[in-house]
Amino acid sequence: MKNILHILLLIPILFACNNNGEVTKIITVDDEVKIAQAIELVLLAPSSKVTDIIWTQTAGEPVVFLAYTSKVIAFTPNTAGAYSFNVSFTLEDGSRESLNHSLSVTNEQGEISARLGHAALEGSKVSLRASLTSKLLSDSLVWQQTAGPEVNFTAENTQGDYAVFFNAPEVTRDTVVEFTVSSGSYSDKVAVLIENAEPVPTSDNTAYTERLARVFPFVANSSYADVLVDCVYSNKINFARTCAFNTLPLIAHDTTTPTVDDIMDRVIVSHYWMGKRFREFLENYDPYNDFKNLLRANTAIVISYDIRPSYYWVVSGAIHLDANYFWLTPDERDTINQAPDYRASFGGDLNFAMPWRYVKNNNYTTTFISDNDRVTRQPNDVLYSLTSLMYHELAHANDIFPSTSWSALNRDQTILSAAQQIADNSGFKSDQLNNTLPLLGEEMYALAQVRFQGVDASKTQNAYQPSDIKTFFSGEAAPQFYNYSSIREDYAMLFDGFMMKTRFDINRDVAITNAPKIANENYIVNWGQRGRIGDENIKPRVLYAVSHILPEVSDIENLVNNLPSPIMMNAGESWANNLNISPVNKEQAGLQNVSAQPKDRRFIQYEFYEKPSPLK
Repeated sequence: MKNILHILLLIPILFACNNNGEVTKIITVDDEVKIAQAIELVLLAPSSKVTDIIWTQTAGEPVVFLAYTSKVIAFTPNTAGAYSFNVSFTLEDGSRESLNHSLSVTNEQGEISARLGHAALEGSKVSLRASLTSKLLSDSLVWQQTAGPEVNFTAENTQGDYAVFFNAPEVTRDTVVEFTVSSGSYSDKVAVLIENAEPVPTSDNTAYTERLARVFPFVANSSYADVLVDCVYSNKINFARTCAFNTLPLIAHDTTTPTVDDIMDRVIVSHYWMGKRFREFLENYDPYNDFKNLLRANTAIVISYDIRPSYYWVVSGAIHLDANYFWLTPDERDTINQAPDYRASFGGDLNFAMPWRYVKNNNYTTTFISDNDRVTRQPNDVLYSLTSLMYHELAHANDIFPSTSWSALNRDQTILSAAQQIADNSGFKSDQLNNTLPLLGEEMYALAQVRFQGVDASKTQNAYQPSDIKTFFSGEAAPQFYNYSSIREDYAMLFDGFMMKTRFDINRDVAITNAPKIANENYIVNWGQRGRIGDENIKPRVLYAVSHILPEVSDIENLVNNLPSPIMMNAGESWANNLNISPVNKEQAGLQNVSAQPKDRRFIQYEFYEKPSPLK
């Protein structure tokens, strides 16, 4: 970004002096606060080592700020009037201080708002988003940095972009960077506090080479609170010095019948609301105790604003969940980094696509909400997306550490070395499936590396048409294209598709279509099926995966054998028009709500992801 920086004065509000005469203060960058326009308050201290931060509201119509233990709170006032806040904190010398700040919100309605001011460690990923009223056009949006060390937006040209992304610049002390977003005569300011942090280690043994967000144990008095972060989600984690099970055991090592409380003791979050939503999911949407049982093979659960996409990682034995699956309010969504999944462009030159979706009663199971719509969603709007994700990622954990291995694990071993020993001695269950019931499609394996791993396509691969892919795929024993991305993913895909069908009667559609290159061009089905998990060639592989991942599923063999045969899609019709292909009785028809999803919604699978494994 090559902007001329207009350095604006930040407004100090109240301050406390340290022994060197430097001040800890609250600052804000908005000199005028309007209704529905986000505002942030920044605690800026001479030393970065400010701890035990607690923000509270002391006057005014109640507002929601979702990072009340952070150096920055941001909120959106919806009522005019006077507001007051207090922040208490501990300074580096151990002294406890507090500051107050008051502001007034005018009766004027904000037409544009920049969201969301927050604190970020130097080097971490940052996203900001503008929200507009209907009278403003996004094409006129202009982003400009106006204070602080210069940042480089990811996009070369941000004109008209609702969202901008950048990496926080390096700083020697906590520093405020400020931005303005404008549309015509309307504008709004937003500030991000860049926190000074220790450099990320550059050793070849460094497990996380990109800056991680600051996280904390959801349950502050958990018996593992002192080790969770350092063992699971820290830039200090080193492949050669990962934690041992006697420091952070599997949940199964503590109990094979975990309660929600047992699991929440292992949860790490970047924002407290994320842990609350995860707890609600376990309490309200685990009717068969599947997730409590599957979580036994994990050491921890991480939910953070910078995780995208979700993954399980054998280095720490933990699952890492994208917080986008948990938000309900627009304010909660504002706290999440909204950078798009980097794999979306992989295989962009291929001449075919293989879209997928989950359906029930001829309807999508997840309600689509645009990033630009500030609406509150209900848990059911995203329930089945989260459910399938959980089945998938937890299948990975139970592949590495199946229930048959728990009692034999050496508690003095590190998590990584224990997994390596299993890999060397017998292989994981996914390896054993591949040895006995392998996928055979060499062309599909090679194409999956292009589509899901970013390998450059050959001229031959770019020349393949949908009819060629039909020949390669339709007779194979894989329910989806993604099964070919790796042996591990094949195993997990067999499991999650079966569980969605048998637990919730939800089918997965998969098709082979053209690959539209221009906006609004339809995906036309060359071949496709609903419920491919019931293909006779696939059932033996499903039975193997499910029986080893979750043996608690009763009567597994009968359930697999009774999976219904796939339903064929109508070739030559669009992907959207192939939604209504299942027989629906009158009672089911009354439950449909096809307007919940736009007809041109396109599902291209790329959200599942496995971090590169350090295992040999």
